[in-house]
Amino acid sequence: MDRMASSMKQVPNPLPKVLSRRGVGAGMEAAERESFERTQTVSINKAINTQEVAVKEKHARTCILGTHHEKGAQTFWSVVNRLPLSSNAVLCWKFCHVFHKLLRDGHPNVLKDSLRYKNELSDMSRMWGHLSEGYGQLCSTYLTLLRTKMEYHTKNPRFPGNLQMSDRQLDEAGESDVNNFFQLTVEMFDYLECELNLFQTVFNSLDMSRSVSVTTAGQCRLAPLIQVILDCSHLYDYTVKLLFKLHSCLPADTLQGHRDRFMEQFTKLKDLFYRSSNLQYFKRLIQIPQLPENPPNFLRASALSEHISPVVVIPAEASSPDSEPVSEKDDLMDMDASQQNSFDSKFDDIFGSSSSSDPFNFNSQNGVNKDEKDHLIDQLYKEISGLKAQLENMKTESQRAVLQLKGRVSELEAELAEQQHLRQQAADESEFLRAELDELKKKREDTEKAQRSLTEIERKAQANEQRYSRLKEKYSELVQNHADLLRKNAEVTKQVSVARQAQVDLEREKKELEDSFQRISDQAQRKTQEQTEVLESLKQELATSKQELQIVQGSLETSAQSEAKWTAQIAELEKERGSLVNAVARQEEQLSALQEQLEYTQLKLSSTQESICQLAKDQRKILLAESRRAAEQVVQEALRQFEEPTLFSCAGSAGALPLASLQVHPYSLLLFSVGLEPHVTPLSGLPRPAAHWDRLEVPKCHLRSVQ
Repeated sequence: MDRMASSMKQVPNPLPKVLSRRGVGAGMEAAERESFERTQTVSINKAINTQEVAVKEKHARTCILGTHHEKGAQTFWSVVNRLPLSSNAVLCWKFCHVFHKLLRDGHPNVLKDSLRYKNELSDMSRMWGHLSEGYGQLCSTYLTLLRTKMEYHTKNPRFPGNLQMSDRQLDEAGESDVNNFFQLTVEMFDYLECELNLFQTVFNSLDMSRSVSVTTAGQCRLAPLIQVILDCSHLYDYTVKLLFKLHSCLPADTLQGHRDRFMEQFTKLKDLFYRSSNLQYFKRLIQIPQLPENPPNFLRASALSEHISPVVVIPAEASSPDSEPVSEKDDLMDMDASQQNSFDSKFDDIFGSSSSSDPFNFNSQNGVNKDEKDHLIDQLYKEISGLKAQLENMKTESQRAVLQLKGRVSELEAELAEQQHLRQQAADESEFLRAELDELKKKREDTEKAQRSLTEIERKAQANEQRYSRLKEKYSELVQNHADLLRKNAEVTKQVSVARQAQVDLEREKKELEDSFQRISDQAQRKTQEQTEVLESLKQELATSKQELQIVQGSLETSAQSEAKWTAQIAELEKERGSLVNAVARQEEQLSALQEQLEYTQLKLSSTQESICQLAKDQRKILLAESRRAAEQVVQEALRQFEEPTLFSCAGSAGALPLASLQVHPYSLLLFSVGLEPHVTPLSGLPRPAAHWDRLEVPKCHLRSVQ
């Protein structure tokens, strides 16, 4: 009893105190009810806990039997409502697993008792859906599946929780109405879609690259998939049969959506069944069927006979309540202790049942038959003696096994010592062989070095021979080139001497030409200076005439001013015409005299201008005649020198002629001829200067002097 009390203290929630102390006359029903509720509470709390391990089958089976015992799930929900399902994801996941088992294998009233909590399950599913890591998405998907399962069985009460039906019952569920079959197929698709979503979510949360099915955390996530596989096998079978039935009643185009959805779910289910069958965890618990390679052809009615319903087989040892995966232990004493604990637990269970039926010894106080009690005690003593005998036998067997194992250990130790000795010998031989190998490697390296040095020497000798042959060829080419260069040097020296002699002759002739041109230039320069002096004198006379003209103009302006003054006086005198007639007459006489004087002055000015113009024309004519004579002499002298035989054979460039000094004389001829054109006709013997000297540059200094 103490051990039972300690196990009760380890339960997350306290036991529901549904029993109160009753009086002495309380019946057996209250005691049985209290014992049942205590057992159910312990099993539920052991099945639904925070440890990340799979739910033990015996605890889940106890919960299932409890629903059949009380014909409902009131006790289950009374315990579950006190569990913190919204704060612990592992606890919620294991609750979903146990609740799924109850919906499948529990009493039919489990569904009715659970409908009132459907909204709470929906809220919890949305709450866990916000958690993207760990068990959050798993719990959300599983709660959605459970809610869908409850709704499906509520709409279709003919379907049991484990979905096991015959073909006749399936026809009765549709009531032989094609519309009902159509709607039932859609609901099955939705139901199967939720099952596949949970399947896929669990696989996505596992690292399939490792052996996750042998770990406790992996088994905790994979364990609920057994119920999913059972549901999926039935739903797939019923969907195929209903689709064949619908295709026999409706056109194929109407059911195109059904076929597409079936093909999608068929592919997913086939893949998930194949992946599950390869996991070690499922191999010892369930035999997963394999779907056909190709989906059924619903357009061919005879294909229904080819359909084979998938059957899931659960081995007997996997379905027993006490079947649990036993972990191997190396210590035999621990195994013996575990067996002793199992027998002690059985002993406690036996005494607990007897004491729980009469915990306060009410039966003895009420005068229950002593013979029955003695018989019960004798029976218990016999069972105890039998258990003790079994315990002694097991101890003997365990001691024998220990001795055998110790002998085996000694043999293995001897083999280990021998293997160590052999390993030491092998290590010594390996060291010796390694030393020999090192020596051989050194010899090989020395040989390779000598071979490489010999090859290098041969290569260098061959390269030296090739270099010597190339140098010899180069030397012969240089000797030949040297002889050619000597011959060319002699020829060039001869040509240079001839060229130097010709250059001396040319320089002498050039000097003579320069002297002759210098003389001609000096003569032309003297003539130009004389003409310049004459021109300067003419300019001075012209300036004097301009000054006199300005004086005359000033006197004329003075006369004009005096005329204006007299006009003003006349205007004033006209006002006094009556009294000053004599004065007016005198003024008129003076005015006429002044006018005569003005006319005389104007005539004198015009005559002066004419004389100045005539003088300028005469000077221009004289200057032009002198310039013409000088130019004719220069040209004749140049033609004479040009026709001389001594100068005719000389060669030279035009740039060598000193023409810069001759530019003043042609320009003077041009200037005077332009000034003379309005007065005289061009001379027949002298060509126009513009025709012969148009390419000569007019000095700017002369232009400024002329202007």
